[in-house]
Amino acid sequence: MKKPEWKTVQKAPSTFRFPNGESFLEMQTRMVSAIDDIRSRHPGKVVVCVSHADPIKAAVAHAMGTHIDLFQRIVISTCSITAIQYSSSGPVVLGVNLTGGSLKDLRPS
Repeated sequence: MKKPEWKTVQKAPSTFRFPNGESFLEMQTRMVSAIDDIRSRHPGKVVVCVSHADPIKAAVAHAMGTHIDLFQRIVISTCSITAIQYSSSGPVVLGVNLTGGSLKDLRPS
């Protein structure tokens, strides 16, 4: 049985804070800051980051300019690949929830 808070987490995550924990907005900020830090330490390189589904969805939502309240519409499956290219003109989402094919397919055209 799902807890009553589940509905808020699904419909309005920006309004939810886990007990003694962080809010979804704080988690998204933490994820984006971590990605920015990794990017600054590896300029021009390809890096791999591994996380749980919700933080990945939060990073994708941020890259796409989508409000955190809509991030539950993004699907991230176990062991899937999501690729985001960052440049001086901003992020480009190359693929989300990819579970097959070659990583070469992720190169932007």
